[in-house]
Amino acid sequence: MRLWPKTLFGQIVLALFGVLLIVQLLGVWLLIDERGRLNYKLLSEYAAQRMAGITSVLDEAEPAERPQLVKALSVLPTQLSISVPWATDNIDHSPDAQTFVAEALQQLPQPLEIQMLALERIDPIVVDMHPPVLKHPLPPPDNNGFKKKLFVRSFIAQIRLHDGTVVTFNHMLPAPATSLPYRLIALLVLLGASTTVLSIWAVRRLTRPLANFADAATGLAQNLNQPPLPEAGPKEIQQAAHAFNTMQRDIRRLVDTRAQALSAVSHDLRLPITRMRLRLEGDVTAEVREKLQGDLTEMDTMIGHTLDFLRAGSSSEAVVAVNLDALLDSLVEDMEELGAHITREGHCTQPIKARPHALRRCFGNLLDNARFYGQGQIHLRITDFTTEIRVDITDNGPGIPQSELDKVFEPYFRLEASRARHTGGTGLGLSIAKAIAENHGGRILLTCRPGEGTMATVIIPRT
Repeated sequence: MRLWPKTLFGQIVLALFGVLLIVQLLGVWLLIDERGRLNYKLLSEYAAQRMAGITSVLDEAEPAERPQLVKALSVLPTQLSISVPWATDNIDHSPDAQTFVAEALQQLPQPLEIQMLALERIDPIVVDMHPPVLKHPLPPPDNNGFKKKLFVRSFIAQIRLHDGTVVTFNHMLPAPATSLPYRLIALLVLLGASTTVLSIWAVRRLTRPLANFADAATGLAQNLNQPPLPEAGPKEIQQAAHAFNTMQRDIRRLVDTRAQALSAVSHDLRLPITRMRLRLEGDVTAEVREKLQGDLTEMDTMIGHTLDFLRAGSSSEAVVAVNLDALLDSLVEDMEELGAHITREGHCTQPIKARPHALRRCFGNLLDNARFYGQGQIHLRITDFTTEIRVDITDNGPGIPQSELDKVFEPYFRLEASRARHTGGTGLGLSIAKAIAENHGGRILLTCRPGEGTMATVIIPRT
């Protein structure tokens, strides 16, 4: 099944082409076979009619006139003789011979006695007019052109006239047609080619909306604001496209409503937090003030990170040409001011289309994680491919267990206490980075070996 195509278009086209090819081959075989049968039938009927006509003429003629008539009527492909006696052996009783006798009797105006002596193959190049089945050979033909004809079958029949005269017929049957009917084959090939082309066009017209549907469904997770599907094509395709567009609008409305609701809640929460901070400036002990300020700061940070996570998957920021080298240079400077030591390798040759603030947040979160868990040692490598950019950020930290690699991207997920105690984060940093990368059509991969650090790979397509 290696040759079986995997796409719906390829499978339908291959099935149609295979069926059409089989039908065309069977049609050609049937037509050629039927042509041969029809040709043989026509020749047999012609021979029977000719023999009946000659018999009628000789039966009505005077006995003295018959030798001259026999000589005059002995023209290709029929030779006559009235000197051969009625045969008593070597009678052909085959079905073909009996069918020919019945056809000849039907053509005679009056019933006469007929017998078939031979229905056999003869030399196709040099025709011998002395068949072995006759005790008295027929006289050789006078026409010198006789031996130039190609005959492969002959029949020898005898008819007894009303006055007892025996007329012997030696009728040569031409070779059946062996050449192919090229015009008929060309017509079938033309018909098959035109049908194939029309089938491919029709199948492509039906499957193209399905391919667009699959592309739209794939891109829906990356961009809820992508253009709606065109509602064209067959009725079923139109209904599917309409349902998909409706689903996209509902999901976008749900996401916007959720973001607006959480934004309103965060705004309402920050207002009492601000009031609490103002009241802490009153008559409270320094120890209580410090603890409450820490709790309020943590609450405010959690609200801010939650809002950042909700905004990470949105596409409100415009896409512009971004100099990735300059963006990473500024982040490296910020990390080095915080005490990190970063080595850099490779560069991006051309700007990429991206949302600069979101992309800065994505790389900033990853570099900040690498700075904290890698004791400040970070290796940054940029690989510029034709269709995408790959950025590897490697630290020298303790690494992440293999069982936790997929979970670290989940919102609010934090690793075991031995590591999470030092972060003070909310567990949204990697979730925000992943959402931003996916919003750009890219992805983030984590690879690590416990005790040897972690490498975060960001892959961003150029378009």
